[in-house]
Amino acid sequence: MVEPTWRPRVMLIGALGLLLIAVIGLLWAKWLPYTGRVHTLAGTHTWSGGPILTTAGPAGSTPSLSGALAFTGAYIAAVWPAAVVGITVGAALESLVPRHWLVRVLSRRSRWGQGVAGGLLSLPTMMCTCCTAPVASSLRRRGVPLGASIAYWLGNPLLNPAVLVFLALTLPWPVVAVRAVVGAVVIVAAAMLAGRWARDTASAPVVLEGSAPTSVAQLVRRFAVTLARYVAIIVPEYLVLVFLTGLLSGWLSDWAGLGAAAGPVSLLVVGVVGAVLVIPTGGEIPVIVGLVAAGASMGVAGVLLITLPALSLPSVIMVARSFGWRALLPTAAVVVVGGVAAGGLLLALG
Repeated sequence: MVEPTWRPRVMLIGALGLLLIAVIGLLWAKWLPYTGRVHTLAGTHTWSGGPILTTAGPAGSTPSLSGALAFTGAYIAAVWPAAVVGITVGAALESLVPRHWLVRVLSRRSRWGQGVAGGLLSLPTMMCTCCTAPVASSLRRRGVPLGASIAYWLGNPLLNPAVLVFLALTLPWPVVAVRAVVGAVVIVAAAMLAGRWARDTASAPVVLEGSAPTSVAQLVRRFAVTLARYVAIIVPEYLVLVFLTGLLSGWLSDWAGLGAAAGPVSLLVVGVVGAVLVIPTGGEIPVIVGLVAAGASMGVAGVLLITLPALSLPSVIMVARSFGWRALLPTAAVVVVGGVAAGGLLLALG
C-alpha cells in the first residue's frame, strides 16, 4: 500500500512546525535549565537535594498512601516540563510529517545500525525514560524499525550528555566512563536482541492510516486531534503508574537491605528493583552520591547507574502497546545485565 501523497507546501509547514515545537520545547524544558545546572555544579561539585525516592518515606519504609501521594507530587513537579514536551513532540511526529521521512532517517540495513541511529537521535532530547516514552511510541507507530525506536527510548536516559557532565562534576571519573561505555553497549545490544526476538526487520512494512492533509488548516486540526488523544490517554495512565510506583518506592529503595538479604545475587536483585522504580532525569545521581558517602559497595552504585535511569515500570507499560512484550522482555534483560556488568566494572576499578 502506497502512502498518501502530501502536498509540498503542507509538508514543509508540518516539518517547520515539528522543528519549532521540538527546539522551543527542549530549550525551555532541557537545554537552558541544564546549562544553569552545569554552571552551578562547576562551582560547587556538589549535587543539591536528596534522592526523590525518599519522598515516599525512609528507605525500607512500608507502603503508604501518603508516601505515594508525596512521591507523585514531587515527581510531577520535577518532570512536568519534559512530560509536556514529550507528549507534544510525540503528537507532532505522528501528525505533522509523512511517515516515510522518519522511516528513511532511522532505517538501516542491520539491527546494529538501527541501534546506532536511534542512540544518536536521542542525544539532543535528553529526556527521562517516562517522558521519552510518547516520542518513542510515536516513532514506532510511524513505522520506524523496532531496534531504532528502542535505541532512541533507552538512549535518552543513558546517553544524556547533560547527565554525563553532571556525573563528571560530582563523582569520580570511572563512574562517567562506565556509564558512557556500558550505556552505549546496552542501547545497541537491546536494539539488536529485541529486534531479533520480536522478528522485526529494518524493512518492516509501514502501516498507513487515513489520508494526507491537503491544507494547513487540516494539518493543524490533525495535530490538535492527535495531541488531545495523547493527553487523554497518556496523562491519566502516567499519573496512576507513577502513584503505584511511589507506593512501593520507600520499601524497595533500601539498597543496603536488598544487598544484605540477597547475598551473592545482590547485584542482580538491585538491578531488577532499579529497573522498576521511576526517577526524573539525573535522579540516579543523588542516590549514587548518597551510597558512596555512606560507604556502600561500588557494585551496587554501578548497577543503579544503569538500571535506575534506563527503565521504570511506568515507562515500560507506556510503550508496551507500540513495542510489544516480545521486544520489551529482552530489552529489560539487557538493561539488568548491563547494570550488573557496570557494577562489576566499578568494583574492578576500585
